[in-house]
Amino acid sequence: MAWLNVKHLEMLQRQLLAPSRQSLQIVGMSDPLSHAGRASPSTARNRDPILEALRTRLPANGLVLEVAAGAGEHAVHFAAALPTLQYQPTDADPGALDSIAAWREHAGLGNLLCPLVLDASQPDTWPVERADAVLAINMIHISPWAATAGLMAGAARVLPAGGGLFLYGPFIEGDTPTAPSNLEFDQSLRRRNLEWEIRHLDHLVALAATHGLGLSERLTMLANNLVVVFRKT
Repeated sequence: MAWLNVKHLEMLQRQLLAPSRQSLQIVGMSDPLSHAGRASPSTARNRDPILEALRTRLPANGLVLEVAAGAGEHAVHFAAALPTLQYQPTDADPGALDSIAAWREHAGLGNLLCPLVLDASQPDTWPVERADAVLAINMIHISPWAATAGLMAGAARVLPAGGGLFLYGPFIEGDTPTAPSNLEFDQSLRRRNLEWEIRHLDHLVALAATHGLGLSERLTMLANNLVVVFRKT
């Protein structure tokens, strides 16, 4: 989503709110998908690169907690590709939870758990006590900073030593020129909501350190996005 301007974002929002025939092809299934199921074109573009980044970095088994799972398409794709892991999608938005449930019913995967209500900004209320990995895709730039702070605190609470917090999305880095498309995207986010913006990676590193999370890896992805991995020390 890093290259989208406001017009594109509004078009994508309309697409997310309506069921899509394309969604039936995302996991190669023929059974009808409930009208509650949402589909995003960006997911079809980024799901496989994200999966390949996660595949060798997630534990062989255990529980993956996805925070702000949105439509649920990533949850289905990752759970199908990583059958030895239990996958727990969560979100705070009722419409997103309905979409996740629709995709889960459509997929019929035994390792994809029922979606749970989770507000990232309230880590003390998270419904999961322990997770072997925590994942947040395209979350921190379209939510208040309090949600990022809560995500760090919550991840530190539920992860074991060495457990990973995986973030995907656009970032601003002090020692790396920011792509013009990301600068434009950042301005469009600020126009839509004063609490949204592309986050500075050094700010995230400093915040993570206060919760015992250390920067482990920075992986370059498509469309000027990154996968950033923090691990509990």
